[in-house]
Amino acid sequence: MPIEPGLVGEIIHVVTESDTAATYASGLVPTLSTPHLVALMENAAREAIQAHLAEGQSGVGTWIEMRHLAPTPVGMEVRVRAELVEVQGRRLRFHIEAWDAVEKIGDGDHERFLIDWERFMRRVEEKQGKVQA
Repeated sequence: MPIEPGLVGEIIHVVTESDTAATYASGLVPTLSTPHLVALMENAAREAIQAHLAEGQSGVGTWIEMRHLAPTPVGMEVRVRAELVEVQGRRLRFHIEAWDAVEKIGDGDHERFLIDWERFMRRVEEKQGKVQA
């Protein structure tokens, strides 16, 4: 199946203590942290394309611009929806929105690149070799 605009991925997640700004040390509040919201957004984008990837292919995040609009307490469910809006060769662009049980809590745009898993990992190993040499 081709990877084309209109593909949608959704993630549903219940906020836990380990997801909070206090745990991430990105703030002292016991609510969903911005770093964890970013991870959920990336996961929703990955989910949108996962079933459409060729064998040996994967996608990696390269850019995200997002707004964290409202706090979400521990125990509340969050729903994150990513829609693929543009495909240019290996570059994929998504629009993402997130809501908790009460309101919209975030939105943004995210870019991923399609990669060949083996080639990508060879580059990682080469990089590790340069540091260890």
